[in-house]
Amino acid sequence: VPPPPGPPARGSLSLHRAYLRSPLGLLRLGQLALGAAFWVTVAAHKYEGAAHFALFAAVLVWLLTLALFGLSLLGRWALVPWLGSRWLLTNLVHDLALGVGLYAAATGIMGYKAGRKSYCNLPGYSQRCLYGAYLSASVCGGIAACLYLFSGLYCLSRRCRDQRDII
Repeated sequence: VPPPPGPPARGSLSLHRAYLRSPLGLLRLGQLALGAAFWVTVAAHKYEGAAHFALFAAVLVWLLTLALFGLSLLGRWALVPWLGSRWLLTNLVHDLALGVGLYAAATGIMGYKAGRKSYCNLPGYSQRCLYGAYLSASVCGGIAACLYLFSGLYCLSRRCRDQRDII
């Protein structure tokens, strides 16, 4: 099966502006922003235990999203062996399995850790408090998981309508 058509081939790289204005392109920008906020918030503070997995999951999904966004924005998904011809399905699996699954797990971990640190936001507590950082990361992760769900449903609706392209 040939890959879905990209933007017209030119000698130099050009932006696929239609993708950038599409619902999937806008959702990807939100996912990248919230994903970066999640892992920067966690990485900037002292973390231990299961937060290591949450940070790993967030960075992994963020890097894969960045790769999908870059290839889609440049219209170069045909260069990816085997996946390029199934680009809509690749985006669908990435969003629903990796994005929603891993961000939901990371959000649960950070929410649990925030609940365990909720005592330290009391007035007069003299030690460093991680409650705000864990809660912020949990909120960013939850919103990011919702954005991945929306983009996955967008790709699923396109696939159900027998469309093969991401926009």
